[in-house]
Amino acid sequence: MCLAIPGKIKSIEMKFDGTVRMAQIDFGGITKEASLEMIPKAQVGDYVLVHVGVAISIVNEEEAKRTFRYLEEMGEIEEELNIQDRLPDRSEYRE
Repeated sequence: MCLAIPGKIKSIEMKFDGTVRMAQIDFGGITKEASLEMIPKAQVGDYVLVHVGVAISIVNEEEAKRTFRYLEEMGEIEEELNIQDRLPDRSEYRE
């Protein structure tokens, strides 16, 4: 499933010979890179929704955190961030 995941912009820089605005985005302790080309007004500290490596909208902090919690509870975060193989086995913590 492909979902948009909320994260917080930690830094912004121009890449690819200065043609693309890219951000380092924190997704609950996991940092990934995403393009900011669709939302040029995004700034460091903003929360954004990221879909397949592209930030698609700015969201408020409360909405971002609530959505992240829901996705985490559904078990979607690991798949969407492609980090399943880097997480410890949590099966012993599930009922």
